[in-house]
Amino acid sequence: MIPFNKPYLIENEFKYIQDAIDKGILRGDGIYTQKCNSFLEKKLGVKKVLLTHSCTAALEMAAILLDIKDGDEIIMPSYTFVSTANAFVLRGGVPVFVDIKPDTLNIDENLIEQALTPKTKAICVVHYAGISCEMDKILEIAHKHNLYVIEDAAQALGSFYNNKPLGTLGDLACFSFHETKNIISGEGGALIINNEKFIERAEIIREKGTNRSKFFRGEVDKYTWVDIGSSFLPSDIVAAYLYSQLENMDKINNKRMELWNNYNDFFVKYSNRIQIPYIPKNCIHNAHMYYLIFNNLEQRTDFINYMKSYDINLVFHYIPLHSSPAGIKYGKVAGSMNVTDKISDTLVRLPMFYELDFKQQDIIKDMFINFINK
Repeated sequence: MIPFNKPYLIENEFKYIQDAIDKGILRGDGIYTQKCNSFLEKKLGVKKVLLTHSCTAALEMAAILLDIKDGDEIIMPSYTFVSTANAFVLRGGVPVFVDIKPDTLNIDENLIEQALTPKTKAICVVHYAGISCEMDKILEIAHKHNLYVIEDAAQALGSFYNNKPLGTLGDLACFSFHETKNIISGEGGALIINNEKFIERAEIIREKGTNRSKFFRGEVDKYTWVDIGSSFLPSDIVAAYLYSQLENMDKINNKRMELWNNYNDFFVKYSNRIQIPYIPKNCIHNAHMYYLIFNNLEQRTDFINYMKSYDINLVFHYIPLHSSPAGIKYGKVAGSMNVTDKISDTLVRLPMFYELDFKQQDIIKDMFINFINK
């Protein structure tokens, strides 16, 4: 059997978990949480990183920081995970869904401006498959209309746009360390704060609305409830696992790139029959995902079932939010969603994980040839 994904150990996960236990600090914001924060701040060159228990939590913090209120509109793609929209809906915001581009599958920057209204407060971009959105144009639109930009960079740690790390371009950004991502801790996330005005309040929101962080730094004699917030902290056991992964981030992404290139060198020969990932020249991706896009839903379904019959597990991706029950209830659609609908019906993701090997990929390639020849 070849699974779609497989969690893995890279080096010191157990050692660091044991160290956290020995130090007697397993709560949130412990020693390894702080190590992870510092590592990412240095690696990305950003002002502040706050580890969270999920990317969902980081997005919810972003919505609170932007002071989203009833009726505020947030431009975003529909082809994304529910958390991208739900974080803002929880604050009373209205997701405004814009179609994606047929090449990168990212939000179509040329459709954003026509979706703006006086109620628009922010643009939330999603860097699909670790490939950057066209950020220069998006930031230009945001500046022109005085809008915030949030990067949902859940899949994009280690990717670049014009040689700048993704997650460093918007006012706020969110990463995921879910077990399906490149760098994992089972569950986990991080909020990246590039706009300094949000730093102090972000610490308070993350600590249940208290000024506890100031207390631990000795800036106040006692801490108390000062704002809204929730418990967005990860356990330090989770952070200990993650820290080992972060230390090996380049090694992990380099291995995945070898696997990605091995796929691509093969499937490019069939690009007249299927669509394969497109990487713009100004983007460096992190090999998060390799996908194929078939001509129609029936063909994709047949392919998934065919591979499954040989114990090769492939999966499709998002059901568009604009056509979901909650998306219809809480969101709005700006223009046609033809590309989003087509991609949802025709895209399939191939197995991609750190311990995948070339022999397993060869099996996948052979079975693909058999399917195509049928």
